[in-house]
Amino acid sequence: MNRGFLTILSAQFFSSLGDNALLFAAIALLKSLDAPSWQTPVLQQFFVVAFIVLAPFVGAFADALPKGQVMFISNTTKMLGCVAMLLGLHPLLAYGLVGIGAAIYSPAKYGILTEYLPPSRLVWANSWMEGLTVGAVILGAILGGFLIGDHVVMLFGLPDGLLSPLGANAQPKLAIMVILVLYLAAAIFNIFIPHLPIEHQLEGRSPGLLIVDFWRGFWRLWKDPLGQVSLAVTSLFWGSGTTLRFIILAWATSALGMDLERGTQLTALVAVGLALGAILAAKFIPLEHTVKVLPLGVVMGAVVMSMVLVHSLWLAAIMLMFVGVLAGSFVIPMNALLQHRGHLLMGSGHSIAVQNCNENLSILVMLGAYSLMVKADFATNSIVMIFGLFIAVTMAMLTRIHGHDQD
Repeated sequence: MNRGFLTILSAQFFSSLGDNALLFAAIALLKSLDAPSWQTPVLQQFFVVAFIVLAPFVGAFADALPKGQVMFISNTTKMLGCVAMLLGLHPLLAYGLVGIGAAIYSPAKYGILTEYLPPSRLVWANSWMEGLTVGAVILGAILGGFLIGDHVVMLFGLPDGLLSPLGANAQPKLAIMVILVLYLAAAIFNIFIPHLPIEHQLEGRSPGLLIVDFWRGFWRLWKDPLGQVSLAVTSLFWGSGTTLRFIILAWATSALGMDLERGTQLTALVAVGLALGAILAAKFIPLEHTVKVLPLGVVMGAVVMSMVLVHSLWLAAIMLMFVGVLAGSFVIPMNALLQHRGHLLMGSGHSIAVQNCNENLSILVMLGAYSLMVKADFATNSIVMIFGLFIAVTMAMLTRIHGHDQD
């Protein structure tokens, strides 16, 4: 692992750590403002919508400039979102600004891998990237909870009156200040990312041309057999993964009698398993054999359905970690395959923008379906069965259609 790749990983870690910690700080800020409870889940919607709305533009933007420069602009935008929160802009709008920065960042952080590394190293590189991202998710949750408590004041021995100028929401604002430093660290690492030549020049810069170019790439990737299967799998993964967090929280309460705090810790076990699955994928699955992992998605769906039979905490912990291992073992190779095909067909930034659009549409649709089932008073076990069956059937169909595409 050379210095350039280490720099890319360091920038990604601090940026992702800031994203995940900021969610908890923004939630705490909403509560300190006595905002309605419905606004808490809407935070995630404001963050995600930028990935869909800006999809035609961020991919072209990422391919038009050196990727390190794009990542620097992205982290600067995230810093502006933090400053906006501190200055009193509504947390939903400010967090949406951070989402814009994240939407800009994603095509660059993955696109640079295809430009910096040979295809034979893409699964390995994605494993490192996703492993660090999962680590940032876990540490971000821990850090976010730490920062919104009184621990920082006690840790540094700050006098009680020091935070009074910040008003009643002093604690979440202090947390946001610390997170601002994380984004600053990421931006500094961005400056030292190796400059690579621009491989795909834009045909034009008008919004109309960019939208047409995006949709051309959208359909090109969906019509390519390997692009189609990798795009379908990664979209299914992110939609189901986001929804699974909410399902686990409800299931932990109904099946295990756990409160919200302990249920959140269970969701972290899936992330730990995902990191282990990423390591296994890097070691045993070369790029040319990625479609061979599709049956693991069928197994994952079956394991999710088995949650209805579990009432032991230790068994639940083992099962959820196994779900994460299975997910990491098939999504990491699929992600690498999608980057490789997209880079060949249209440019890495363009293809990852298409990927982000599909994945976040999947998140919105699957969260919407879950919300409708909850509103209709479906039993938690029924939701678990429907969700697991959907994953298993969908992955079985993809295996049957695309299981021999790389033969």
